[in-house]
Amino acid sequence: MIGSDHHGVQVRVDMSGLLRRLGHDVTDVGPTPGDPRPVDYPDIAKVVAGAVSRGEADRGILICGTGIGMSIVANKFPGVRAAPVIDEVTAEVSRRHNDLNVLCLSGDLLSEGKIDRLVEIWLKSEFAGGRHKRRNDKIAEIERKQIEKNLHSDM
Repeated sequence: MIGSDHHGVQVRVDMSGLLRRLGHDVTDVGPTPGDPRPVDYPDIAKVVAGAVSRGEADRGILICGTGIGMSIVANKFPGVRAAPVIDEVTAEVSRRHNDLNVLCLSGDLLSEGKIDRLVEIWLKSEFAGGRHKRRNDKIAEIERKQIEKNLHSDM
């Protein structure tokens, strides 16, 4: 699943085509090209991260001005591991070490060719497991405890 606010419309549309050519099923969320109205990135991140969180999508890609706002929203969803990626190293390590399942990109600061390269690296990189799985399990446990704590505090 891929989504963008108004900063990444053309990148998103082009990226959807690339993903399809690479053999991926793509659900595209966001404004249409030429629509002059701004779109609030939390609304888009909520749809994509929600689908990943519920298991309706294996991975998501979000594009806004910097990628930062999208990652903040996406990380509010259980089971989502989102981060802005800016270069080849962070694209690969985010998958190998962190098992990143929502890639956040800058539509304003990265060229389209760079974005294509980062997405290809991210898609091809596999989670390394081992000590990284142990660490990710700790993150999931912290998340689970916070959710439980929040549920019990509402009673």
